[in-house]
Amino acid sequence: MTATGWQRAERPATEAALEQVDAWWRAANYLSIGQIYLLDNPLLREPLAPEHIKRRLLGHWGTTPGLNFVYGHLNRVIRERQQRTLFIMGPGHGGPSGVACAWLEGTYTERFPDIERSERGMQRLFRQFSFPGGIPSHAAPETPGSINEGGELGYSLAHAYGSALDDPDLLVACVIGDGEAETGPLAASWHANKLLNPAADGVVLPILHLNGWKIANPTLLARIPEEELLALMRGYGHDPILVTVGERGEEHAVSHARFAEALDDALDRIAAIKAAAVEGTLRGRPAWPMLVLRSPKGWTCPAEVDGLPVEGTWRSHQVPLERVREDDAHRELLEQWLHSYRPDELFDETGAPRSIVTAGAPEGDLRMSATPVANGGLLRRDLALADTAAHARAVDPQARGAEQSSATAALGEWLADVLRDNPHTFRILGPDETASNRLAPAVYEATAKQWNAETLPIDEHLAPTGRVLEVLSEHLCQGLLEGYLLTGRHGLFTTYEAFAHIVDSMLGQHAKWLESASHVPWREPVASLNILLSSHVWRQDHNGFSHQDPGFIDVALNKSPEIVRVVLPFDANTLLSTADHCLRSVGHINVIVAGKHPSPQWLTMAEAQAHCERGLGVLEWAGTETEERPVDAVLAAAGDVPTHEALAAAWLLRERVPELSLRVVNVVDLGRLQQADQHPHGLPDAEYDRIFTRDKPVVFAYHGYPWTIHRLTYRRAGHDQLHVHGFLERGTTTTPFDMVMMNGLDRYTLAIAVLDRAGLAESHAGVRQELVEARDRAKAHTREHGIDIPEVADWVWGRGADG
Repeated sequence: MTATGWQRAERPATEAALEQVDAWWRAANYLSIGQIYLLDNPLLREPLAPEHIKRRLLGHWGTTPGLNFVYGHLNRVIRERQQRTLFIMGPGHGGPSGVACAWLEGTYTERFPDIERSERGMQRLFRQFSFPGGIPSHAAPETPGSINEGGELGYSLAHAYGSALDDPDLLVACVIGDGEAETGPLAASWHANKLLNPAADGVVLPILHLNGWKIANPTLLARIPEEELLALMRGYGHDPILVTVGERGEEHAVSHARFAEALDDALDRIAAIKAAAVEGTLRGRPAWPMLVLRSPKGWTCPAEVDGLPVEGTWRSHQVPLERVREDDAHRELLEQWLHSYRPDELFDETGAPRSIVTAGAPEGDLRMSATPVANGGLLRRDLALADTAAHARAVDPQARGAEQSSATAALGEWLADVLRDNPHTFRILGPDETASNRLAPAVYEATAKQWNAETLPIDEHLAPTGRVLEVLSEHLCQGLLEGYLLTGRHGLFTTYEAFAHIVDSMLGQHAKWLESASHVPWREPVASLNILLSSHVWRQDHNGFSHQDPGFIDVALNKSPEIVRVVLPFDANTLLSTADHCLRSVGHINVIVAGKHPSPQWLTMAEAQAHCERGLGVLEWAGTETEERPVDAVLAAAGDVPTHEALAAAWLLRERVPELSLRVVNVVDLGRLQQADQHPHGLPDAEYDRIFTRDKPVVFAYHGYPWTIHRLTYRRAGHDQLHVHGFLERGTTTTPFDMVMMNGLDRYTLAIAVLDRAGLAESHAGVRQELVEARDRAKAHTREHGIDIPEVADWVWGRGADG
């Protein structure tokens, strides 16, 4: 795919065009203030009275006039150049702007017919903002044209670059607030311009909006010398264009002309770069233009309130006039402020925007509030997914566990097919770990890592185009993928389990977006965010305690059960089955935890598919119960290493306590443990009881923190008989088996726990002592030899370590 659009425009912008932009700006400002303050009297047909004012004044004015200003100017160039454009509002707390602009463009009424473009519709528009039963104060899924909520700042530029991937004719205009620019995720995102391909991908136009203030403090980038700021942007690989508007005493027409010239300059430079890239004459990595826009905070609001400066200060960040219901002077100031935009020039007698406001706006899908790119589910197409059976690992039901294989290596082989079959709609992203997590070499046989910075002869798998993106920032990787998904494509984010915590809050923000979007009828579902956690806690024995943390699961499980899924496949075939399901799903966040090291393979592909479809089930071949021997105890597991240890414990008990009737259960989908009224995948109580029993002891070997399982099952009938073994925050650099021993997850401890809970500790005291001694020997062996004892390391189901 290569770019074909990208036009240059006649310059400078005409006076008539800029008058239209100014009218748009004034109208959007008026509507934004109305959303913050007004319940009624939207067109000021009578003097403002207390009953016209909301009792709770919520919203953020400070960034809003700058956003409206940029939006109006972008409308002009979109119309003139017929340029497909996605608008990303980094300061998402400027939500009144997105709503106002969508209403002026007509999109809001198309999405919400009861908010028509009339006086009554305007009143409803105002009333609903930050009001019970209405819409949030931030840009949100309810805001047409928005994909970036901005509740937590820092992700706008990553989303912008992700949106531009594989869409060569798309311009992504990303407004970055100067407060947001202080965040770590945003700082890393500047580097994404080294990843995008000038011919095959779209273009991001960063607009760094310097209005000088955060909630109560100045912003750093607004307070450093101009040359230092420009040098910083040039160091990031941009060609910055600085433009200052709204200087005290300056006519607005001057500001409009100055910004229009800068914007046209930036777009003409982009058009030239794109043309050279398509023609093959572009040499080296281009310095993409960006805009640095200085404007006053709260531009056009009252200069002073109660003798204190407001416009151009932090006092305009949220609500510049706070006591308008009870203070007559404040209410008069608000009325003067609203009248300063000359609403009679902007809205006709019915309340609809006049042609001077709307004539300069784009039409149809070129409207930024109507672009299908911002409603990615409209563009999403199902992936072409190869049959996982082609990459399944052979399992002999008569010799389970005999074959060793890396689950993620098998997944990598299948993903290579997915990449080949979906060359423009699927990507893998991760922080320098595609090879480490053993998705390579198969993935690199299908694609390269996309890289548009300098290359050296020693480099491997780097190319200007490729389906893998790697950069050592989890924030940037997930942000790029979120932007890619929200604009209609698919992908996988893979990272080390312990360091997924870096994106804890980012996962929360995306989960909240998906949850809210699921209740917006006109938003079509986007592909799920799929996160593969490998190099997990139980196989980070070589890296030590810093790399041993399974807690990301708990963060995910705190989010809406309607959105988040956590799955723990325990061999290659169950991983293939769950990955296939996750890549087919929409509207979810799927967290997959799977080891990368060679490990025993337990289920055939057909068995794995059936087991994963159920989400959990009895491993009948592993237990000893029969119809004649009712179950005495249940040994359950979730996760690959816990399942391995549970199966080894089951084998020990089969050999030493053959009269014990033991049931072995594996859980792949943690949601199945919850009750049906708590989770969409929750098992009905009767079905849960059939598997785990109501009154028999259950020893549960779990991948993460033990209390997670207790939390999920606390309302189940047999909860008092549930005893969970998992990670106890004990770790170091040691051997794999020493890691499980340190946390009481080893086979000997599990077997002892079954004896104790089943009431067999006294009658089988000798067996119990043998297990204790075997555990002691295993620990001593690690201390003496630095490796695991052969009877553990070489153990195979059905024949022990010595075969």
